[in-house]
Amino acid sequence: MESNIDSPAPEASSPAVLHPALAPLSFLLGTWRGQGEGGYPTIHSFSYGEELHFSNLPNKPVIGYTQKTWKLSSGEPMHAESGYWRPKPDGTIEVVIAQSTGLVEVQKGRYNTNEKVIQLQSEIVGNASKVKEIRRSFQLVDGNLCYDVEMATHSLTLQPHLKAVLKKI
Repeated sequence: MESNIDSPAPEASSPAVLHPALAPLSFLLGTWRGQGEGGYPTIHSFSYGEELHFSNLPNKPVIGYTQKTWKLSSGEPMHAESGYWRPKPDGTIEVVIAQSTGLVEVQKGRYNTNEKVIQLQSEIVGNASKVKEIRRSFQLVDGNLCYDVEMATHSLTLQPHLKAVLKKI
C-alpha cells in the first residue's frame, strides 16, 4: 500500500480556481446589497434591507449562497438562508436552500447566459406547514441584481411575495 505522506499539501494561499461549470454564472459571484419589498394576501406589506453573497468554492462546480435581511428602521435581523447553486452546462440549475425558519427548498430551473436570467421552481418545499410552492427569478439589469419571489400556500395559488434590487459592493 502506497503512502501519500511525502505528497505536498495544497497551499492555503493559492488562488481559488473557478470551475468551468460556473463561468456562465460568474457574474453572481461577490456580495450584493440593497432593499426589497414584501407582501402577501395574508400579511401586511413591508420593506427590508438585504445582502446576498455568492461564493466560489475552489475547483468545485457549485456556488455557495448566503442571504440575510433586516428591518430598515432598526437594523434588526429578519430572515436568513443559505445553500448551494449547481449550474449545469445544458443551461439547467439545481439549488438547495435552508431558511432560518426551518423551511428547506430544493429548486430546479434554467439560466440564460446572454440575458443573465435565472428562473427557479421548487421541486420540494420541506418542513413547511403552510408553504407548498416557491418560484424565484433573478436577472441582472443595468448592473443591478433584481429578483422576485412568488409563493403558494395550501389555501392560495402562486402570489407575489418578495422583490428587490441589489447592487454589487
